[in-house]
Amino acid sequence: MPRKATTAMRAAPHTTPEERVALGKEARRRSPRSGHAEYRPSPDRPDPLAILEAQSAARVPELVPIRYGRMMEAPFRFYRGAAAIMASDLAGSPVSGLTAQLCGDAHMLNFRLLASPERRLMFDINDFDETLPGPWEWDVKRLSASFVIAGRANGFDDAERARIVSSTVRSYRETMIRFAGMGNLDVWYAKIDQDLLEALAPGRLHKRGQKNLARAMEKARTRDSLQAFDKLTKTIDGRPRIAPDPPLLVPIGELLPDLERSALERKFRGLIERYGSTLASDRRALLKDYRLADVARKVVGVGSVGTRCWIILLLGRDDQDPLFIQAKEADTSVLAEHVGASQYRNQGERVVAGQRLMQATSDIFLGWERVDGIDGKQRDFYIRQLRDWKGIAMPERMQPKDMQAFGELCGVTLARAHARSGDRIAIAAYLGSGEAFDRALATFAEAYADQNERDHQALVDAVRAGRLPAEELPAS
Repeated sequence: MPRKATTAMRAAPHTTPEERVALGKEARRRSPRSGHAEYRPSPDRPDPLAILEAQSAARVPELVPIRYGRMMEAPFRFYRGAAAIMASDLAGSPVSGLTAQLCGDAHMLNFRLLASPERRLMFDINDFDETLPGPWEWDVKRLSASFVIAGRANGFDDAERARIVSSTVRSYRETMIRFAGMGNLDVWYAKIDQDLLEALAPGRLHKRGQKNLARAMEKARTRDSLQAFDKLTKTIDGRPRIAPDPPLLVPIGELLPDLERSALERKFRGLIERYGSTLASDRRALLKDYRLADVARKVVGVGSVGTRCWIILLLGRDDQDPLFIQAKEADTSVLAEHVGASQYRNQGERVVAGQRLMQATSDIFLGWERVDGIDGKQRDFYIRQLRDWKGIAMPERMQPKDMQAFGELCGVTLARAHARSGDRIAIAAYLGSGEAFDRALATFAEAYADQNERDHQALVDAVRAGRLPAEELPAS
């Protein structure tokens, strides 16, 4: 019988590599790799729209229709907002019993270009809102299904999609095997930077794909606080202010006009000061050199729409030395119901701890805080820079070979992230040198893409029938 997510297998501390290999092989015996091909909706499967409505109940009411509007647009957009639905579906699936820190929402667009503190362009996982320890297979399955959904949108045939998913999973498996033979520090220091990306591109991408990569890397370097400052602010009474673009971007003075601006600024100034205590001492010193200039509520992403997200404009040396930081609400992970609660009482700290553990390098301003809201409710937030050389993939522009190469890159990245926290030797032994797991996930991904299409259509039908409100607005 398949092992459930709640029954994790762990080697005793400081066991030998041979004992850890034996653990992985025992897991293979108890939960065969071929079993991961299965996806059959449970007869008592929860209504996926009820799951979305339960999430929406805790969100900003006037923003919820924007979330549904974005998820209606296409099956892939729906998938990006449906991490809670997939977590529920995976809860009864076969697992090896081996765990790692999970991203929790490891679809292909959550792998992107980022800046390191040393100002090097990196490729890594980006979004950790749902991070928790759990079955490593769940991240791999969410990633695999995302490639099928994107491939279908591009008109790729069955064989092309199977090749993309199999290559993605093979890349994960072979990378995990490679890490199993490496020392702990070597695994910890492993990364994918701009030099490696540029070296790999000629052999993996079509010429158009190489040009797209070069453009993406060049564009990513321009996406920083200065670019955000030029795009998002205007000068009012001689001072830089965040320009309104309702409902996607609303300065706090317009959002809460009945409250004194000075009182609001004191609240956010206190947030910044308190959150600074979660940073390393050198970064706290840097943060103290900035002063608060303005605050606005911003709508971000697809799945996150309706959560409370603030962008905060800080100014340093003068009015032309901006730093934009983002304070994003952190709620309980969608995985918690299925794998157990976080060890962290503050959900913002949960996000930050997971991000620091899984990423090769993290934002220098990444931290957390608990806030007493204007409505009297306490909420947890994590804070980071709004933009720091971020570059996102555009799957609609990819040829099959380009998407396959991108999948292989994501597979390497996810394996490195899991190897930092999970038992890489046991996981590698479970996966083995054959292609059984690769083939199984190619089958699973197609079946789950079918489920995602049914759920997407259910949302469209519910909006048309008036059950759910939707407002279609451009993505941020």
